[in-house]
Amino acid sequence: QVPVVESGGGLVQAGDSLRLSCVVSARTFSNYAVGWFRRAPGKEREFVATISSSGANTYYAESVKGRFTISRDNAKNTVYLQMNSLKPEDTAVYYCAARDGGSAQAMSVIPSPYDSWGQGTQVTVSS
Repeated sequence: QVPVVESGGGLVQAGDSLRLSCVVSARTFSNYAVGWFRRAPGKEREFVATISSSGANTYYAESVKGRFTISRDNAKNTVYLQMNSLKPEDTAVYYCAARDGGSAQAMSVIPSPYDSWGQGTQVTVSS
């Protein structure tokens, strides 16, 4: 396990944008797949997006496809989640998760393969 820290959450209005950041303190960050998950009040944690170690492969939940973009800067040990056209239903705590795995197969839409998690950052979208 390695330290993972999210930032960038906040309170915005519907239609606004936010960019979340996730810093993974791993010496070999360029070998890590990273995923974003979220948990809305009273709901189960759900997958949002994932990116492979190289950044060449990404995958999104249907609910955010076309609005959210995941990217990474391996020189900064950081993964970003650009969230545009935010909706009230995007309100949740957003968690970043990392997994040591250099192939595209290391990407996962389920939480269990990820062994390093952040504490989460709150995103609230008002209507």
